[in-house]
Amino acid sequence: MKTNAIRQLESLGIPHEVREYDVDEEHMDAESVAQMIGLPSEQVFKTLVARGDRNGVCLAVVPGNAEMDPRALARLTGNRRIEMVPTKDVQPLTGYVRGGVTALGLKRDFPVFVDQTIQQFDVVSISAGIRGAQILLAPADYLRVVKATLGQISRDKPYY
Repeated sequence: MKTNAIRQLESLGIPHEVREYDVDEEHMDAESVAQMIGLPSEQVFKTLVARGDRNGVCLAVVPGNAEMDPRALARLTGNRRIEMVPTKDVQPLTGYVRGGVTALGLKRDFPVFVDQTIQQFDVVSISAGIRGAQILLAPADYLRVVKATLGQISRDKPYY
């Protein structure tokens, strides 16, 4: 299997591993994916598509056990407000479907903002650009390739 994300890493000679898993439409969240590929959820990063009121579309990459903090992301991006892009707009913007979005191999470049906790790990997992596959790679390589800006953009998920 080759996705644009995998092709980009291969063309740059970046070491990585692809882990495939069975897609379960009812359990597409990052925590379920983490369990299926055998990693803790804080090491599996999800890519969210957001839109700011001043600077437009950006990608927010946060750990699977957390959620994006819109206020923190707005501050980091120079926006007053940030909202998630509606699901129907994700594929036309990125070329990827919900559950398969990655900052690698995009149709066009968007600014990428990554939660600073990514630096705690030797290896992290990100989507390979399709549901059912994750890429494991060194955070430093990922940050360099996607030209990421680091910041504290996640918060704990609320418990109900």
